[in-house]
Amino acid sequence: MTGTTRSSDGLDPRRRKLKFRSWHRGIREMDLIMGRFADACIDRLDDGELDELERLMDVPDPEIYAWITGECAPPDGFNTALLRRLRAFHDAPRAPE
Repeated sequence: MTGTTRSSDGLDPRRRKLKFRSWHRGIREMDLIMGRFADACIDRLDDGELDELERLMDVPDPEIYAWITGECAPPDGFNTALLRRLRAFHDAPRAPE
């Protein structure tokens, strides 16, 4: 079970692949962070944001986790609007599941 709450139906192949990769990061914490963000936002990301998300998928889990949690600052090339959006999404209060 992945935890996803959104079907891939209706998504183009690029978005389907990114959604899948978001839920299969390697450590559960990152699956939940990236996967929930993908479920909520993948269909509204433009091509540039999809490019940025693909770049983030190549970052090792411990590094991106530290950036998202604020443990350390991301390098300039990764301190993008999409990463800030991901951090804000992660920080937003959620309804109980």
